[in-house]
Amino acid sequence: PLRSAAIDIHPNATWIQNGVTVAGGNGDGNGINQFSYALGLYVDDDQTIYVADYWNHRIVERKHGATSDQVVAGGNGQGNGANQLNFPVDVIVDKDRDSLIVSDNNNERVVRWPRRNGTRGETIISNIGCMGLTMDENGSVYVVDWGKNEVKRYRIGDTNGTVVAGGNGNGNRLDQLSGPHNVFVDRDHSVYVSDYENHRVMKWEEGAKQGIVVAGGEDYGYSLTQLSYPIGVVVDQLDTVYVADSWND
Repeated sequence: PLRSAAIDIHPNATWIQNGVTVAGGNGDGNGINQFSYALGLYVDDDQTIYVADYWNHRIVERKHGATSDQVVAGGNGQGNGANQLNFPVDVIVDKDRDSLIVSDNNNERVVRWPRRNGTRGETIISNIGCMGLTMDENGSVYVVDWGKNEVKRYRIGDTNGTVVAGGNGNGNRLDQLSGPHNVFVDRDHSVYVSDYENHRVMKWEEGAKQGIVVAGGEDYGYSLTQLSYPIGVVVDQLDTVYVADSWND
């Protein structure tokens, strides 16, 4: 799936310049085929798409080939109830437990929601300024904490987590992050972070005390060596880094 640690892209792949709308595209709104500020995106093995529909406080599913969407988490208004979300920013799938894991930003919690016919979520991490999420092949969940400028890894059964990137205050040193957004973990458990306010992508190898810059890092700008407020990041099997460079459209 897109965002997993096993993304294999053919080295000679070419990219179509004009995209095809696969979900939404019907204007801003809260209708079943509309989004209002779509943020996190996850694509499963069967090409089912999950979207964190931020302003609508819900997670939406679009199955491959379907013509309409389905709300699979939240959608019961803005709030902190077990059946509600409050500005969700990201979503991933835990295939082993057949569930969704949602970054419920304004509730400062990460919730697990049954993937099929779920009516309420279970809080698995609390009191965290959560942004992007990912999971490795061992079932460990990695969560970006925007407020603490760090990424934490939560192994199964662990509620405290371990800092694997940042955690040394807000700044632009190699051991710091500033407003991190999203995270990707590769096969070697190296952590890649879109370091939003530093206009760079950082790689932290497992156990490292500081990261290395793998994209950007030359202040914000529009040249091919610069980034401007990067958000999404994925890495393929050849360590090629793909970045959603938000202010450069």
